[in-house]
Amino acid sequence: MTTNGGPLLAVNNIEVIYDHVILVLKGVSLSVPEGGIVTLLGANGAGKTTTLKAISNLLKAERGDVTKGSIEFRGERIERSDPSDLVRRGVIQVMEGRHCFEHLTVEENLLTGAYTRRDGRAEVQEDLEKVYRYFPRLKERRSAQAGYTSGGEQQMTSLGRALMARPSVILLDEPSMGLAPQLVEEIFEIVRRLNEEEGVTFLLAEQNTNVALRYAKYGYILETGRVVLDGEAESLSANEDVKEFYLGVSGEKRRSFRDVKHYRRRKRWLA
Repeated sequence: MTTNGGPLLAVNNIEVIYDHVILVLKGVSLSVPEGGIVTLLGANGAGKTTTLKAISNLLKAERGDVTKGSIEFRGERIERSDPSDLVRRGVIQVMEGRHCFEHLTVEENLLTGAYTRRDGRAEVQEDLEKVYRYFPRLKERRSAQAGYTSGGEQQMTSLGRALMARPSVILLDEPSMGLAPQLVEEIFEIVRRLNEEEGVTFLLAEQNTNVALRYAKYGYILETGRVVLDGEAESLSANEDVKEFYLGVSGEKRRSFRDVKHYRRRKRWLA
């Protein structure tokens, strides 16, 4: 899945090892076109968060390392880049769990997203007002201490903070976690608008397959550190295996993709 000039972001057959021993990702490859919304799907522990942290180079804080393969942003390898340099280049990760500075106000949290910018106060203020247009609830709560806001408001704050860095691509990790269905739809609708109106590219990791495939254009399904299936979102939604294992359509006891014989014949990574 590429654009005429190649993908904005390309992950090429990477392996990730923790503590020099534990193999977590086993040859993961994916591509994200500029202006696209791509989703990483899979159960907890499948490797979605590790993939995002490999891209943003946040693994070392957890004793993890990309030991094979390469990661490219706009055609340049970035797997050894400093995380702060990646932020300046427009690769922004919104962490799982709505990480806000709890002792700061909502607005102070948003302004921390512009810390690496050097384009002046007026430009920053203009972007702050843009964030408030997309998240009017944050404008109402701008003076509230972030630690005392709701889970939905904290997720909006985290996403708004990422926008303040003027991102090219946002790595969005489990945006639906712990949120009521109505708030999940609200968050994903804002993601859609930011993609269409601001041209922000998204790579999002999500367990809520049903919602993710409605908003994404392309998806990759991970199991135990491997990509086991990928395709256009509409095609994945119609896939009988995806319906059974991830959309809850089948009433049968859930099995692994790897137990399905007709699927095993299709697996590209099977030796």
